[in-house]
Amino acid sequence: MSEDIAFNRTFDVPPGRVDEVSPLVRRILAPNPSPFTFTGTCSYIIGRGQVAILDPGPDDPAHVAALLDAVRHETVTHVFVTHTHRDHSPAVRAVVAATGAVTLGEGPHRAARPLAIGEVNPLDASADTDFSPAVSLGDGDTIAGAGWTLTALTTPGHCANHLAFALREDDLLFSGDHVMAWATSIVAPPDGSMGDYIHSLEKLGRREERTYLPGHGGPVSDAPNFVRAYLTHRMAREAAILRALDREVETIPDLVRGIYIGLDPRLVGAASLTVLAHLEHLVSSGRVVTDDLAPAITGRFRRAA
Repeated sequence: MSEDIAFNRTFDVPPGRVDEVSPLVRRILAPNPSPFTFTGTCSYIIGRGQVAILDPGPDDPAHVAALLDAVRHETVTHVFVTHTHRDHSPAVRAVVAATGAVTLGEGPHRAARPLAIGEVNPLDASADTDFSPAVSLGDGDTIAGAGWTLTALTTPGHCANHLAFALREDDLLFSGDHVMAWATSIVAPPDGSMGDYIHSLEKLGRREERTYLPGHGGPVSDAPNFVRAYLTHRMAREAAILRALDREVETIPDLVRGIYIGLDPRLVGAASLTVLAHLEHLVSSGRVVTDDLAPAITGRFRRAA
């Protein structure tokens, strides 16, 4: 499905084990594997002694217990959230109840655009609508702890409130679900926006960090080139959609069948929403038109004259 990207799907890490990723960073994998989460969600502990936790993960008692055990003799001062999907932020409540740490994120969950009349958000079940950070972070905001410094980078696209975080002392970046070594990120309207996502990729592509630590799977190495491959993949996907429209393929189900060859049936819904995200981007840029008031999953599409 994404042959243009050199993925690394080697990640033999058991849930609950504390792994030393760098001198300042430890990782604990949550036991929530799925076609969307790979082997599970990666939670990160940053610093030593007085520490921060980034993406505490799902509301899973075993995972929360593993996180708290890992910091048993330390003080958790901050809890950072990259975005508010249920595999990343719900454990915040238990961690904060146990530690009293301050929570930081971009803001509460929200859609990337207003819903159309009669539109139902199919992604509501995956959203953590209970989380609201004590401290809202904007692009470039920097938080310093004991021996660590994190800079927030707004990276909407996968989710409207998505943040990446640059760790100054280790010259690495926590990329959440925006860039991952094992697969491309799902961009699904109305939660996600392909235009925002591409812009955020371009933004990260201008940075110099060589290593990304993602929300799922192992590290992204040679990150600038990997981000460029991500961008090339998105451009190739839009080119494939345009070629299909030239052949008078007009509906999203037909586009998915023609473009995503050999797709896992469990991912057809996600692929359909990703194609919709591309079509929204193509309509907004004037390259595609639809007979509906706005691009819709049930709509018909054609090349602009």
